[in-house]
Amino acid sequence: MSHFDRRELLASGAVLTAAAIVPPAKALAPADRPASAATTLPPASATAVSPREQWLFDTGWRFKLGHGTDPARDLGFGMDQGDFAKTGDFKFAKTGFDDSSWAPVRLPHDWAVELPFVRDDDAKGESHLRSHGYKPLGRAYPETSVGWYRREFAVPASDAGRRIWVEFDGAFRDVIVFVNGCFIGRNNNGYAPFRFDVTDFLSYGAANIITLRVDASFGDGWFYEGAGVYRHVWLLKTDPLHLTRWDSVVRAQLDGQSAMLNLSTSVTNTDTAPTQARVRWEILAPDGAVVARAASGSATVPADGVLPFAASVTLERPHLWSVDNPALYTAIAIVESEGKTRDGERIAFGIRSAVFTAGQGFLLNGKVTKIQGVCNHQDHAGVGAALPDRLQAFRLEVMQQMGCNAIRTSHNMPTPELIEACDRMGMMVMCETRQMSANAEGLAQLEVMIRRYRNAPSVILWSIGNEEWQLQDKMAEQGEHIARTMVRRCHELDPTRQVSAAVNGSNEKGVSLPLDVIGFNYNPKLPEAFHARHPDRPMFGSETSSAISTRGEYVSDPKRNTINSYDGVVEWGSTPEAWWSFYGSRDWEAGGFAWTGFDYRGEPTPYGWPSINSQFGIVDMCGFPKDYFHYYRAWWGKEPALHVFPHWNWAGKEGAQVDVWAYSNLDEVELLVNGRSLGRKPVPHLGHVQWKATYAPGAIEARAYRAGRLMLTERRETTGSPRAIRLSADRAAINADGEDVVMVTVEVLDAKTRHVPTAQHAIAFRVSGAGTLIGVGNGDPNCLESDKAAQRSLFNGYAQVIVQAGTVPGPITIEAIASDMGSGLIGDRLVVPAHPARPRPAVA
Repeated sequence: MSHFDRRELLASGAVLTAAAIVPPAKALAPADRPASAATTLPPASATAVSPREQWLFDTGWRFKLGHGTDPARDLGFGMDQGDFAKTGDFKFAKTGFDDSSWAPVRLPHDWAVELPFVRDDDAKGESHLRSHGYKPLGRAYPETSVGWYRREFAVPASDAGRRIWVEFDGAFRDVIVFVNGCFIGRNNNGYAPFRFDVTDFLSYGAANIITLRVDASFGDGWFYEGAGVYRHVWLLKTDPLHLTRWDSVVRAQLDGQSAMLNLSTSVTNTDTAPTQARVRWEILAPDGAVVARAASGSATVPADGVLPFAASVTLERPHLWSVDNPALYTAIAIVESEGKTRDGERIAFGIRSAVFTAGQGFLLNGKVTKIQGVCNHQDHAGVGAALPDRLQAFRLEVMQQMGCNAIRTSHNMPTPELIEACDRMGMMVMCETRQMSANAEGLAQLEVMIRRYRNAPSVILWSIGNEEWQLQDKMAEQGEHIARTMVRRCHELDPTRQVSAAVNGSNEKGVSLPLDVIGFNYNPKLPEAFHARHPDRPMFGSETSSAISTRGEYVSDPKRNTINSYDGVVEWGSTPEAWWSFYGSRDWEAGGFAWTGFDYRGEPTPYGWPSINSQFGIVDMCGFPKDYFHYYRAWWGKEPALHVFPHWNWAGKEGAQVDVWAYSNLDEVELLVNGRSLGRKPVPHLGHVQWKATYAPGAIEARAYRAGRLMLTERRETTGSPRAIRLSADRAAINADGEDVVMVTVEVLDAKTRHVPTAQHAIAFRVSGAGTLIGVGNGDPNCLESDKAAQRSLFNGYAQVIVQAGTVPGPITIEAIASDMGSGLIGDRLVVPAHPARPRPAVA
């Protein structure tokens, strides 16, 4: 089960406000992890500095693989049944243990992405590894399914008397934590955060050892999930009198041109004596100016107890959070006792209204807003599940370029950095828990997700699960009970948001009955019929499309495991054009989420080996757009758009007929082939236009018109032989903070500097200076090359290199040459400056 301090989660009793004593309110919790400061109160505030410190605990770790069945190869752990007999006996978690042969690693870390691909198909073609991307994890692969992490850290003598916690944002999957030879605790799920109070186990003014055993033998899903400590770890230090974790809430209630902010939190007292305390708040506008202050009354927090506090304040003419203007406020909550600041934290929040309706779809701040969404898993080329923080924003940027305004966190609680990026960037979120269950574990996961993210303005909807066909059908009675308990708990913790689930069925029974908003997966006939029977129930497409395509491929070829880019689709799915023509044209439909934004590891569809990732993505594993991307850009975007495809490099097919398509949101599109017009065609609403063209080297050109006026032109030219490599970066400079990354695109040009869309060259890389290569990819769903090697083949013209900055400013030099020196390709060199930046406070 996920571990939390139950005293902190089960706070009860009267809420003391500045005005009066009122009945208890359900406390709300923030996504409050500070972005950059160990001291969580801002220097600009008039408030005294808080004693709370939060330190990044990502560096200095060492790692080695253990073993799932052989104790002799697993540090002797479990050699007999006496391991837990005495506290403090675990030698691998004490000073003096030799870990010099272990590999140094930085967190986040996913060891699965470093493992080889293993084909385990039997004679019938069945595979246990296929859904997880053919990585050797599971009980059948004990030698690669267990990993150990270990590091030494100092705790100053001045920390004596404080409460000290080790906090994990997530690890995959079963984690046992040891400190200074002592067993501390376990966590048995792969997505929810967990934390342990290690105060009593530390040596103050001396060296300490923390050791983790992580077992990825079991999974939570049917897709690639990684292995290891793939999210951040933190060391949190507080006063004995402190704010309860994830229990500070700002709930905004709009009323005309003003907003009432209902502020609530609870204070935990781990001391042996009752303590008088109060909580006061400062509200900072998006520009950082203090715009309001409030305070609770004073009250006594019992020894070893918890007490809620609350206050309220009104803001006039607040800035509203929206997709186009994601205005973020900050609340600073400060605990005071006897005139001293004892604790404090920042809570980012937004002011907005969000509601799903039966007749108008989804309303954001009272305005109809179609959900133009995608479902995404959490992995990326080169790094697996262990994404650097900047990569979260990069992936959102790619989605926003095609007009996407919402994501569904399929199918699990997301990492905090993703939600923070969505808050900053104006991306709405359907936030989904992993386990649909009313058991203790399922409710604990749901509870911590809501507590952690209910201050996030980007979160517009809670999802209690995905495609639970047993609970939807054969176990519908139990499904209704389970869902009703989960929905009730969502409302108790957060009465401001509606609750849904992704259902691949009729939604007439089972888990669907208690839902506030009905989510349909696929089959548009079902929502049409449901709306006719239940016109008073809000609806949306919780999972749609499942179109498949291979970037840069225009013929489906089972021998090469490729899918054409025109109309590839699985039997239960529909093309982008088909699903959006339904959801985008009905007022009572709120919109929907396409499966998926990015390709993802595992669940290879429609092919098996050597396919190691899905082909559902609108972009590939690296974020390189497929042609479908431009359909969405045309019909989701706000600017005039035109995209013509395929490329025009068809050597050996001279005289053959080639399908040419164009996506545009303009009135008409004309196609010219080598200067000869094949005519103009009107663009159907939410559709496309297409022609049959006879191939001859040269060029195709699409011209798009509005009201008879030429607006856009796009060409595809037959390129010459590959001549040179070109490197380009997603940003001109990055921060030398030890965490920032630059995404480098690798491509090949001909002698006229035109991109060669068919290039497949193997490229070798060298990174020097102020950065390190941490991953490579190319978007090929059938590529079995290493994600960590300093080389990668291009796939249909592109590859990607991910480079992470160190902490010393200076130039980062990325060099690329052809692996085949006889290819004649000219190499390239790219320099990206790493500017001085203050790293986040980190445990040394």
